[in-house]
Amino acid sequence: QVQLVESGGGLVQPGGSLRLSCAGSGFTFSSYAMRWYRQAPGKERELVAGISSSGALITYGTFVKGRFTISRDNAKNTVYLQMNSLNSEDTAVYYCYAARFEVAFTEYWGQGTQVTVSS
Repeated sequence: QVQLVESGGGLVQPGGSLRLSCAGSGFTFSSYAMRWYRQAPGKERELVAGISSSGALITYGTFVKGRFTISRDNAKNTVYLQMNSLNSEDTAVYYCYAARFEVAFTEYWGQGTQVTVSS
């Protein structure tokens, strides 16, 4: 059974930091590109960050502006999102996403973790 389990969300004050984790199981984690998406109330889901299967290629949404860092540990089947300098606009549900593009396209979504930035 494929699972993507996010953790690390919660309530943080403006200017604070959080580290999200996403643990994958039931599939060959190291063969999948990983992404973090987010969706705020009333808004469309948007890409936060992505990392290739090897970790060599990384991309960020334009709003990140150097505040977030995505990384992965294939030995632990886990992808991370370190978020610094958080502001209220970062409040959203953050989703972990896995995709494999070779042979047959395959994708999986996590259930999401809530991040709330508020004083």
